[in-house]
Amino acid sequence: MVVIGVGPVNRLPSSADVGVDDTFTRPFPERTHMSDRSDPPITFYRLQGCPYCERVTRTLEEYDLAYRSRFVEPLHSDRDVVKRVAGVRTVPVIVDETTGVTMAESANIVDYLESTYGENGRLEPAAGEHQTTAEGDD
Repeated sequence: MVVIGVGPVNRLPSSADVGVDDTFTRPFPERTHMSDRSDPPITFYRLQGCPYCERVTRTLEEYDLAYRSRFVEPLHSDRDVVKRVAGVRTVPVIVDETTGVTMAESANIVDYLESTYGENGRLEPAAGEHQTTAEGDD
């Protein structure tokens, strides 16, 4: 019997391996009413190359919303941070501190962003004013 060695298994380095923060922040637009905050109000948990996450990204950028991306582990069972935040291990997930909403599923997130921040959305702050109330489903 001949045994052929295959060498070490190749894997993508995790953030713990390289010591790099897995987040990046999209800067606030110049005209935003929340520009005095140090962190964006929306945290977006996503997976690189995920088409559902890209759908949410396009919507966030369409409405010129400031957000922080958190890239999650590719292996579903390793997504503990998403499980703690949203109760699920699937992505995309957003946490909107402005309205207190945490939400999963791209279609739901896009609908929420359109109804909350779109042209006919509920959150239309006046110049220099921050609206803190929001209606939502229970």
